[in-house]
Amino acid sequence: QLLESGGGLVQAGDSLRLSCAASGRTISTYAMGWFRRAPGKEREFVAAITWTGGWTYYGDSVKGRFTISRDNAKNTVYLQMNSLKPEDTAVYYCAARSGGNYYLEWGEYDYWGQGTQVTVSS
Repeated sequence: QLLESGGGLVQAGDSLRLSCAASGRTISTYAMGWFRRAPGKEREFVAAITWTGGWTYYGDSVKGRFTISRDNAKNTVYLQMNSLKPEDTAVYYCAARSGGNYYLEWGEYDYWGQGTQVTVSS
């Protein structure tokens, strides 16, 4: 089970850090990803990280502002979001897949969380 937390209501320019904690399994050998879905829009890839944390990849809309990281000892993955914009408003989901690479498609993952709402006001 993956459980996201850290969402909330912030103003444009603020920062938030999302967490994705895994229970019932260790994610130390899992590639992890973050996705988001804004109202009326399709789900969008946000960021991905390999199981070692050695490689990361970002969607164009968040590149340079968001950072994905992981702490395998805590069985947790993070998404640091800086310089937030109103267009970042969405439900954010984390996802996990057994294996070492990173993956960009929702369907390539094996497990998904329930999501956490992020709302950025202008």
